[in-house]
Amino acid sequence: MSYSQAVEAVTAPGARFELTTVEVAGRPTRAFRNAPSSLRELFDAARRHGDSTFMVYEGERWTFADTMAEVDALAAVLVEDYGIRRGDRVGIAMRNLPEWVVSFAAITSIGAVSVSFNAWWVTDEVDFAIGDATPSLMIVDPERAERAADPCERRGIPLIVARGGSGPLPAGARHWTELVERGTPMPEVDVHGEDDATILYTSGTTGTPKGAVSTHRAICQALLGFSCRGAIEVAREKADGEPAGAAGSTGPDGPAGESGPRVFILIVPLFHVTGCIPVMLGSFAAGLKLVMMYRWDARRALELIEAEKVTQFVGVPTQAWDLLECPDFDSFDTSSLRNVGGGGAPAPPKLVRRVQDGFAHGGPNIGYGMTETNAYGPQNSGRDYLTHPTSTGRGTPIMSVEIRDPDGNPVPVGALGEIWMAGPHLIRGYWNRPDETAETIVDGWLHTGDLGRLDEDGFLYITDRAKDMVLRGGENVYCAEVEAAIYEHPAVYEAAVYGLPHERLGEEVAATVRVREGEHLDADGLREYLGNHLASFKIPSRLHMTTSELPRNASGKMLKRELRDSDLMEDQDLTPSQR
Repeated sequence: MSYSQAVEAVTAPGARFELTTVEVAGRPTRAFRNAPSSLRELFDAARRHGDSTFMVYEGERWTFADTMAEVDALAAVLVEDYGIRRGDRVGIAMRNLPEWVVSFAAITSIGAVSVSFNAWWVTDEVDFAIGDATPSLMIVDPERAERAADPCERRGIPLIVARGGSGPLPAGARHWTELVERGTPMPEVDVHGEDDATILYTSGTTGTPKGAVSTHRAICQALLGFSCRGAIEVAREKADGEPAGAAGSTGPDGPAGESGPRVFILIVPLFHVTGCIPVMLGSFAAGLKLVMMYRWDARRALELIEAEKVTQFVGVPTQAWDLLECPDFDSFDTSSLRNVGGGGAPAPPKLVRRVQDGFAHGGPNIGYGMTETNAYGPQNSGRDYLTHPTSTGRGTPIMSVEIRDPDGNPVPVGALGEIWMAGPHLIRGYWNRPDETAETIVDGWLHTGDLGRLDEDGFLYITDRAKDMVLRGGENVYCAEVEAAIYEHPAVYEAAVYGLPHERLGEEVAATVRVREGEHLDADGLREYLGNHLASFKIPSRLHMTTSELPRNASGKMLKRELRDSDLMEDQDLTPSQR
């Protein structure tokens, strides 16, 4: 069965993925007829899974009934104790915890907007996001409570602290356990598909993060899109006489196949779009078990895969590499795995082959998604991935992908250009940034800033990024943000930040820094300074300190490609202390 024939079969009238036309931002848009109308509807449907295990976390086991009872109780607290109403923002700042999941479900079920805070942010970054999103309330863990305490106290924003024990709290904070009592019913609130549901921050090219705003409909359409992609591949496998899922094609809501129930392991942060939508919400929607890790550790992941019979491993390629490189890999049973992959960074063909060869049943897969697309984009898995290992795959019916020239005109098949995407799964825009929204979303099309090409079969190949960005292990690091922090140091004259290839991370953050005449600044001193202003993953791991002028073109623009392509550690006359 061809790809187009499979698409036609799974989207036919009366099928689960039947298509319809809806109006999005005043434009007719192709969408799935049977997608939930809101996240509240999605969470309500999860109640039918009752006593089935939903979350496993460090020895804790939460059933769907446990989870929804906690969701209902927290939702009542938000409405009755804190006066949260439809459209109000509520921030979540914590590591991956069951309470993160409960908070998200409670917030969105009452029509409020969940604002995801990067758990690695330091106080300066937390302060910015609080000032930008203006949440009415913050829900935090103890570590994030310390970072948010001053910004919240200055603005009169209360905090709910999860897992804070009974110890002292910052001013305006209360313990989760003293507020949330199971048995309280979910408040009655009408939630609509066009209502805002989430704000996820993505680093900004101007030096400050941007809040990407998604509606309930966009998220629900993206979720069904992942499922549709899995169904397309399963239809092809069945037509060819293969067992469902044989090629590693099942999506978050696709058929279980012969391997039994699907089990996800959460190895990426919930504040990231991948962890939040395809993994967490995908598990919620399909009634799957979600195994949560306290922090990423390859050996611990292998222990959990064996103990919990994990079938779905969705992260960044770095993490699949870490699993395979673990010295104890062969001592663990990984035969339950069916999918090994994810997105966030390109996977080298060598890794695709190693995944295929290293797991008994685990097929490689990858996807090209962004915060702006709710993680949903072209996906590649199974046989297609083995035959097209450098492609990020093909789209599905609700998603349109085009390659355009700098003037916004489509280019011929095979030609290089900027990747544009359209569909009901896109964000509606950036929070309080109408100009940047207008630049990024043009006539319903997302201007991705990434460069690529499409072949005659619709496979997308990403060749470069037009944005000034480093993709470090799945984390977007925008050079302008790091440069802005470096320039704050009084000894810095000028700086350029760029990415260098890294075998495990994909790219690492590098910088060349010109020190002011008469000043002394070494790499360790600059890193220590940046640690107070930037999350650790943004701090350059490769720092070249110099007193020489950095290369520029005739118009004065920094020649970063020249810096990136040259080995400054050898080419520049640096002293050992500067290195």
